[in-house]
Amino acid sequence: MDAPTRKVEAAGTTFAYRQLGLPARVPVVLLNHWGANLDNFDPRIVDGLAAGRTVIALDYRGVGASGGKAPLTVAEMTTDTVATLQALGLDRVDIVGFSLGGFVAQEVALRAPALVRRLILAGTGPAGGTGIERVGAVSWPLILKGLLTFKDPKTYLFFTASETSRRAAKAFLGRLKERTSDRDTAVGMGTFLRQLKAIKAWGRQAPQDLARVACPVLVANGDRDLMVPSPNSTDMARRLPNAEHVFYEDAGHGGIFQYHEAFTRKAVAFLDA
Repeated sequence: MDAPTRKVEAAGTTFAYRQLGLPARVPVVLLNHWGANLDNFDPRIVDGLAAGRTVIALDYRGVGASGGKAPLTVAEMTTDTVATLQALGLDRVDIVGFSLGGFVAQEVALRAPALVRRLILAGTGPAGGTGIERVGAVSWPLILKGLLTFKDPKTYLFFTASETSRRAAKAFLGRLKERTSDRDTAVGMGTFLRQLKAIKAWGRQAPQDLARVACPVLVANGDRDLMVPSPNSTDMARRLPNAEHVFYEDAGHGGIFQYHEAFTRKAVAFLDA
């Protein structure tokens, strides 16, 4: 993924994004996880999607090269996302939302249903979902473990302890380092903590009426997600009127990265249907 970093003015600030792939009537927009910038999108998934369509990866407000302070609610992040898409001249998109990005994607689909054609929700859960407000409590010990073992915390946050999953973690983290020029600005602790507040608020929020999401939805997750517990995916798929659900075995929060080839095939087929 060597697409240049671009910027667009929206909602009173500047948002960083990257665009690549083939011209397409309906582009696919990527929304990423807690503490992630543009360099944290898995290059294999991005390139796989871009082989047949336009892909646009976005930074949230206060993240990476985007301006402003990170919002404290998913609702504010949604306002920014809709404004950014409008500033880019887009009136119809597919969205792939991973983790925190899945929260925002759901809110976009509820607030602006005419904007969203198809939706992929990966490693994520609904407002008020089981265990979501405890993301911080679950994550901090694993982040500390990463520091103490001199490993990227995503090794423990996104993958299981099995040999197969740990190999997948090493491969994934290697892919994130492939881009060597025009890297995005690192995410600071202030932004990290503000996003965590938004995640906690989402977990404490009243459940939303997901029956209002009429577009087709693909729900994907690992079967052992510790950060956004896997039962949330089952719950979303049950409550969404037009959803299909895939679980990846012996996989954690980053199941789509561990099974990136299978997920990309599934995602492309779903978006092409």
